[in-house]
Amino acid sequence: MTGRDKHMIKVRSVRERYEIQERCLKERLERIVPQAMEQSGADIWLHVSREYNEDPTFRALFPPMYPTARRLTILAFVKTDEGVRRFHVAMPDEDLERFYERYWIDWREEPQMAALQRLFEEYQPRTIAVDRSKNFAVADGLSAGCEALLLEGLDETWTSRMYADDVFPIKVMELRTPTEMELMPEVADVSYSILEEMYTSEVVKPGITTTQDLEFFMRQRAVDLGLEYWFEPTMDIERAGVDESRITGVIEPGDLLHCDFGIRYMNMMTDSQRLAYVARPGETEIPSELVDALAVNNRFQDIVCENMVPGRTGNEVFEASLAAAHEEGIDAMLYSHPCNMYGHGPGPTIGLWSNQGPIPVAGDVRVDENTCWALELNVKAPAQGRDKCFIYTEETIMLDSEGVHYLHEGRDKITFIG
Repeated sequence: MTGRDKHMIKVRSVRERYEIQERCLKERLERIVPQAMEQSGADIWLHVSREYNEDPTFRALFPPMYPTARRLTILAFVKTDEGVRRFHVAMPDEDLERFYERYWIDWREEPQMAALQRLFEEYQPRTIAVDRSKNFAVADGLSAGCEALLLEGLDETWTSRMYADDVFPIKVMELRTPTEMELMPEVADVSYSILEEMYTSEVVKPGITTTQDLEFFMRQRAVDLGLEYWFEPTMDIERAGVDESRITGVIEPGDLLHCDFGIRYMNMMTDSQRLAYVARPGETEIPSELVDALAVNNRFQDIVCENMVPGRTGNEVFEASLAAAHEEGIDAMLYSHPCNMYGHGPGPTIGLWSNQGPIPVAGDVRVDENTCWALELNVKAPAQGRDKCFIYTEETIMLDSEGVHYLHEGRDKITFIG
């Protein structure tokens, strides 16, 4: 059995993926939207998208059979005494109407903005939340053109009640549904399996294979499996005798390989980094100094997970984690982020590569249960002929009522390519 055979990757059919995404959408609309509405305090939340210029929350709110907005597509989430009612003020569509009540009935005669105004007159909202934000890209989806259409087409009675609200768009995308929590380990397995297939002697040929070859390997395998890679995969090298960290080029014996790769599968994201060691002639195991360095990295991962307590802010998790690492003599950097509808998803920021300190606004968001994350960090430890060799890792993890869960085995191992 070859290394590639050992890592045969199975993915679901397109039909299955669509069925799962629709189930997740139903759960999101019935469970998470009311929770997000309650936290935001808005009487009505508006989603406004134009074809090919969709609000970032579009992928959280529409079924897979409705992949783009149709002309101008408006959703209205209305808080009532009986719960949140969901309307679409858009062209008729059977797929959309399985999830939203159609409000714009006489669309051939009644102007679209007149229908939206009629909805406001019926429900008399005191506050109308829209997606405008200086701080969060996912909450800044109302384009200048769409805002102008609202201001021109609605009475001031209603436009004066519109306000920018970060809370709803963040929470509706950050919080995971029960089905997403159940399936996230499967999504992670697919992503990591591509890396396991790549880190084999069948693929990596010292003196021949380049870092660029492996980057294209990751791209190609994702495409072969009908997946999206949401950023361009990277591969780099920590090489003994070279002062520079993260070099690229032809892979040689003794190299420590480091990749960064993430997929979108069933509308869920991964963001993962793993390491491999290319054996020198005669070597049968990974040098002990690298094993020890990874153990330090794993300890820091556990420290961060111990501090990811619901209710804490991202900044509090960051500061507590680095303080604990310092007490244990670990030289570390921390730059972790939510991984949900987007790879760098909405939710609390826990440090940045470019700013190892408290992060204003984004770092003040509080950690919630039922969320997924990219636990991204590095430590410096003696290895590869240097006193301070960077050990970069990133694990896709999940936080629920029982704590943090690593979603795929192998974080405590550097793959040996002999």
